Amino acid sequence: MGNQTTINHSDVRPPMRVHGHFGEWIQGRLGADGPVVLVTMTCDVLFVEATFEPAVTLGLTHAGQAAITRDQLRSLLSGSGRPVSGNFHVTGNVPLGVGAGASTAWLVSLARAAGVAENDIAAACLRVEKATDPLMLQKADRVLWSSRSAEVSAQFSAPPRCEIVGGYFGDPIKTNAGDTCFADISDLIGAWQDATHRGDLAALAGLASEAADRTTRLRGPKGDPTAAVAKRLGALGYARAHTGSARALIFSPDAAPFDAENVLEQAGITDAFRFFTGSGS
Repeated sequence: MGNQTTINHSDVRPPMRVHGHFGEWIQGRLGADGPVVLVTMTCDVLFVEATFEPAVTLGLTHAGQAAITRDQLRSLLSGSGRPVSGNFHVTGNVPLGVGAGASTAWLVSLARAAGVAENDIAAACLRVEKATDPLMLQKADRVLWSSRSAEVSAQFSAPPRCEIVGGYFGDPIKTNAGDTCFADISDLIGAWQDATHRGDLAALAGLASEAADRTTRLRGPKGDPTAAVAKRLGALGYARAHTGSARALIFSPDAAPFDAENVLEQAGITDAFRFFTGSGS
């Protein structure tokens, strides 16, 4: 099947859109020597969309920078038992290296465009990139995700609906699947479960801030202004991409000051924007 080249022109599929994320509510190791786990922050403002047309050869075109190469697409298809052929085109607005899930979003959208079975997509992404975000899940922010094994370690209630004002601080950083230098967050997991069950946004924001601070102390960058800006703007707390430059200030719905984006920009957090996330977003 992997070398099939017969073109079936009826096998044209609709565009497959996948949303990115905006860093993580929490991320770290489950125990000092445990796996890297995370709770992702969903973001429906960021997206990737892939289209497929039958062809004898394999083609990959895209608008903007590519998060996935044609060789990686070939690996995705062959490893999933799909024909290694067709013309794929990808568009979207997920920046690379900021911690918004660009490579996973590309892989998930391409896999769906190629007709890979939903139950196989997580494993297919892991084979290609060795560490993957849970963007293939319908309720991605309701799980504790083991990113190096593409497995759900625990399930939670969704974070309550909230408003995020975020941007990017520091240089882009590509995820290294072999990088396990993250803080132990095992003590935060029970509190996270309890707070999501109660729908306690303030408690969740505090846990996110603690997880972010642990990563910043361990991994940098120096001079990160996120905590100070959050305090200035009266945010409930803040989160970050634990690999990457995304920084998120957490507010109750419609509570973010009107000039919050300008304040972030003045502090050196660039390309600021706002969105809603959590239950009902």
